[in-house]
Amino acid sequence: MSKRLDSKHKIDRRLGVNLWGRPKSPVNRREYGPGQHGQRRKKPSDYGTQLMAKQKLKGYYGNIGERQFRRYYDEAARRKGDTSENMIELLERRLDMVIYRMKFVPTIFAARQFVSHGHVKVNGKRVTIASFSVRDGDAIELREKVRDLAVVMSAVESGERDVPDYIEVDHKALKGSFTRGPKLPDVPYPVQMEPHLVVEFYSR
Repeated sequence: MSKRLDSKHKIDRRLGVNLWGRPKSPVNRREYGPGQHGQRRKKPSDYGTQLMAKQKLKGYYGNIGERQFRRYYDEAARRKGDTSENMIELLERRLDMVIYRMKFVPTIFAARQFVSHGHVKVNGKRVTIASFSVRDGDAIELREKVRDLAVVMSAVESGERDVPDYIEVDHKALKGSFTRGPKLPDVPYPVQMEPHLVVEFYSR
Protein backbone atom coordinates (compact mmCIF):
# COMPACT_ATOMS: atom_id res chain seq x y z
CA MET A 1 0.00 0.00 0.00
CA SER A 2 1.41 3.38 -0.97
CA LYS A 3 2.02 6.21 1.46
CA ARG A 4 -0.68 8.21 -0.32
CA LEU A 5 -3.25 5.47 0.24
CA ASP A 6 -2.13 4.91 3.81
CA SER A 7 -2.31 8.58 4.75
CA LYS A 8 -5.55 9.76 3.16
CA HIS A 9 -7.18 10.42 6.54
CA LYS A 10 -4.10 12.33 7.69
CA ILE A 11 -4.82 14.79 4.89
CA ASP A 12 -8.27 15.43 6.39
CA ARG A 13 -6.87 16.01 9.88
CA ARG A 14 -4.02 18.22 8.72
CA LEU A 15 -6.38 20.46 6.73
CA GLY A 16 -9.15 20.32 9.34
CA VAL A 17 -11.89 19.50 6.79
CA ASN A 18 -13.76 16.39 5.67
CA LEU A 19 -12.22 16.72 2.22
CA TRP A 20 -14.19 13.96 0.47
CA GLY A 21 -17.33 14.13 2.63
CA ARG A 22 -16.91 10.56 3.88
CA PRO A 23 -18.52 9.33 7.11
CA LYS A 24 -15.25 7.65 8.22
CA SER A 25 -13.29 10.89 8.22
CA PRO A 26 -11.57 11.58 11.57
CA VAL A 27 -12.61 15.23 11.26
CA ASN A 28 -16.15 14.08 12.07
CA ARG A 29 -14.86 13.32 15.58
CA ARG A 30 -12.06 15.87 16.00
CA GLU A 31 -12.13 19.09 14.03
CA TYR A 32 -8.65 20.14 15.14
CA GLY A 33 -5.34 19.12 13.61
CA PRO A 34 -3.02 16.33 14.72
CA GLY A 35 -0.30 16.61 17.35
CA GLN A 36 -0.01 18.40 20.67
CA HIS A 37 -0.42 21.82 19.03
CA GLY A 38 -3.33 20.81 16.84
CA GLN A 39 -5.94 22.70 18.86
CA ARG A 40 -4.18 26.03 18.60
CA ARG A 41 -5.96 28.41 16.29
CA LYS A 42 -4.44 31.52 14.80
CA LYS A 43 -5.43 33.71 11.90
CA PRO A 44 -3.42 32.69 8.84
CA SER A 45 -1.54 35.18 6.69
CA ASP A 46 -2.48 35.77 3.06
CA TYR A 47 0.27 33.33 2.11
CA GLY A 48 -1.06 30.79 4.62
CA THR A 49 -4.59 31.12 3.23
CA GLN A 50 -3.35 30.59 -0.33
CA LEU A 51 -1.20 27.64 0.75
CA MET A 52 -4.16 26.00 2.50
CA ALA A 53 -6.30 26.43 -0.63
CA LYS A 54 -3.58 24.76 -2.70
CA GLN A 55 -3.21 21.89 -0.22
CA LYS A 56 -6.96 21.29 -0.19
CA LEU A 57 -7.17 21.13 -3.97
CA LYS A 58 -4.07 18.93 -4.27
CA GLY A 59 -5.31 16.65 -1.53
CA TYR A 60 -8.78 16.27 -2.99
CA TYR A 61 -7.40 14.95 -6.27
CA GLY A 62 -5.43 12.21 -4.53
CA ASN A 63 -2.59 14.29 -3.13
CA ILE A 64 -1.03 15.06 -6.51
CA GLY A 65 2.70 15.73 -6.44
CA GLU A 66 3.83 19.37 -6.43
CA ARG A 67 5.64 19.21 -9.77
CA GLN A 68 2.62 17.75 -11.55
CA PHE A 69 0.21 20.13 -9.82
CA ARG A 70 2.34 23.08 -10.89
CA ARG A 71 2.14 21.82 -14.49
CA TYR A 72 -1.65 21.95 -14.27
CA TYR A 73 -1.41 25.58 -13.21
CA ASP A 74 1.03 26.41 -16.03
CA GLU A 75 -1.24 24.76 -18.61
CA ALA A 76 -4.31 26.54 -17.21
CA ALA A 77 -2.50 29.89 -17.36
CA ARG A 78 -1.56 29.31 -21.02
CA ARG A 79 -5.16 28.69 -22.04
CA LYS A 80 -7.67 31.41 -22.85
CA GLY A 81 -10.22 32.32 -20.20
CA ASP A 82 -10.19 32.26 -16.41
CA THR A 83 -7.09 30.43 -15.11
CA SER A 84 -8.83 29.04 -12.01
CA GLU A 85 -11.71 27.64 -14.08
CA ASN A 86 -9.24 26.17 -16.57
CA MET A 87 -7.36 24.49 -13.75
CA ILE A 88 -10.49 22.85 -12.35
CA GLU A 89 -11.42 21.57 -15.81
CA LEU A 90 -7.95 20.06 -16.33
CA LEU A 91 -8.12 18.29 -12.96
CA GLU A 92 -11.62 16.97 -13.64
CA ARG A 93 -10.44 15.51 -16.96
CA ARG A 94 -7.98 13.20 -15.19
CA LEU A 95 -8.97 9.59 -15.87
CA ASP A 96 -8.80 8.59 -12.19
CA MET A 97 -11.15 11.45 -11.31
CA VAL A 98 -13.60 10.49 -14.07
CA ILE A 99 -13.72 6.91 -12.73
CA TYR A 100 -14.33 8.34 -9.25
CA ARG A 101 -17.07 10.68 -10.52
CA MET A 102 -18.78 7.73 -12.26
CA LYS A 103 -18.98 6.00 -8.86
CA PHE A 104 -17.15 2.90 -10.09
CA VAL A 105 -14.91 3.08 -7.00
CA PRO A 106 -15.38 4.45 -3.46
CA THR A 107 -12.36 6.80 -3.30
CA ILE A 108 -10.05 8.73 -5.59
CA PHE A 109 -7.18 6.57 -4.29
CA ALA A 110 -9.00 3.41 -5.39
CA ALA A 111 -9.63 5.04 -8.78
CA ARG A 112 -5.91 5.69 -9.23
CA GLN A 113 -5.16 2.09 -8.33
CA PHE A 114 -7.78 0.76 -10.77
CA VAL A 115 -6.30 2.76 -13.62
CA SER A 116 -2.67 1.89 -12.84
CA HIS A 117 -3.56 -1.82 -12.63
CA GLY A 118 -5.06 -1.72 -16.12
CA HIS A 119 -8.72 -2.16 -15.17
CA VAL A 120 -10.00 0.82 -17.20
CA LYS A 121 -10.51 1.27 -20.94
CA VAL A 122 -10.94 4.53 -22.85
CA ASN A 123 -12.53 4.23 -26.30
CA GLY A 124 -11.91 0.48 -26.15
CA LYS A 125 -8.20 0.72 -25.30
CA ARG A 126 -6.69 -0.02 -21.92
CA VAL A 127 -5.12 3.02 -20.25
CA THR A 128 -2.82 2.72 -17.23
CA ILE A 129 -1.97 6.39 -16.63
CA ALA A 130 -4.11 7.97 -13.90
CA SER A 131 -3.40 11.50 -15.14
CA PHE A 132 -4.53 10.65 -18.69
CA SER A 133 -6.63 13.58 -19.90
CA VAL A 134 -10.11 12.54 -21.05
CA ARG A 135 -11.62 14.44 -23.97
CA ASP A 136 -15.25 15.37 -24.61
CA GLY A 137 -17.15 12.33 -25.87
CA ASP A 138 -14.59 9.75 -24.74
CA ALA A 139 -16.16 6.42 -23.73
CA ILE A 140 -14.88 5.00 -20.44
CA GLU A 141 -15.54 1.52 -19.07
CA LEU A 142 -14.27 -1.04 -16.59
CA ARG A 143 -12.78 -4.26 -17.91
CA GLU A 144 -15.04 -7.28 -17.53
CA LYS A 145 -12.83 -9.08 -15.03
CA VAL A 146 -13.36 -6.40 -12.34
CA ARG A 147 -17.04 -5.60 -12.89
CA ASP A 148 -18.23 -8.09 -10.28
CA LEU A 149 -15.81 -7.02 -7.56
CA ALA A 150 -17.45 -6.16 -4.22
CA VAL A 151 -15.68 -2.80 -4.09
CA VAL A 152 -17.24 -1.82 -7.44
CA MET A 153 -20.73 -3.03 -6.55
CA SER A 154 -20.72 -1.22 -3.19
CA ALA A 155 -19.48 2.00 -4.78
CA VAL A 156 -22.17 1.93 -7.47
CA GLU A 157 -24.91 1.33 -4.89
CA SER A 158 -23.58 3.91 -2.42
CA GLY A 159 -25.69 6.97 -1.74
CA GLU A 160 -22.73 9.05 -0.55
CA ARG A 161 -22.23 10.80 -3.90
CA ASP A 162 -24.14 11.75 -7.03
CA VAL A 163 -22.82 11.64 -10.58
CA PRO A 164 -22.34 15.22 -11.89
CA ASP A 165 -24.17 16.28 -15.05
CA TYR A 166 -21.01 16.63 -17.17
CA ILE A 167 -20.65 12.85 -17.02
CA GLU A 168 -23.02 10.21 -18.39
CA VAL A 169 -22.92 6.72 -16.89
CA ASP A 170 -24.71 3.39 -17.19
CA HIS A 171 -24.16 1.63 -13.87
CA LYS A 172 -25.61 -1.66 -15.14
CA ALA A 173 -23.09 -1.87 -17.97
CA LEU A 174 -20.39 -0.04 -15.97
CA LYS A 175 -19.77 2.26 -18.89
CA GLY A 176 -20.00 5.99 -19.36
CA SER A 177 -18.71 9.05 -21.15
CA PHE A 178 -17.26 12.46 -20.39
CA THR A 179 -19.62 14.92 -22.06
CA ARG A 180 -18.04 18.33 -21.41
CA GLY A 181 -15.53 20.23 -19.36
CA PRO A 182 -17.13 21.52 -16.14
CA LYS A 183 -17.11 24.96 -14.56
CA LEU A 184 -16.39 25.38 -10.85
CA PRO A 185 -20.09 25.48 -9.79
CA ASP A 186 -20.69 22.18 -11.64
CA VAL A 187 -18.15 20.24 -9.57
CA PRO A 188 -19.65 18.55 -6.48
CA TYR A 189 -16.97 19.37 -3.92
CA PRO A 190 -18.01 18.43 -0.33
CA VAL A 191 -16.02 21.45 0.94
CA GLN A 192 -15.49 24.92 -0.48
CA MET A 193 -12.64 25.06 -2.96
CA GLU A 194 -10.93 28.35 -3.79
CA PRO A 195 -8.92 27.84 -6.98
CA HIS A 196 -8.49 31.61 -7.38
CA LEU A 197 -6.31 31.52 -4.24
CA VAL A 198 -4.26 28.71 -5.80
CA VAL A 199 -3.71 30.93 -8.85
CA GLU A 200 -2.64 33.78 -6.54
CA PHE A 201 -0.23 31.41 -4.78
CA TYR A 202 1.54 30.42 -8.00
CA SER A 203 1.47 33.86 -9.58
CA ARG A 204 3.18 35.58 -6.65
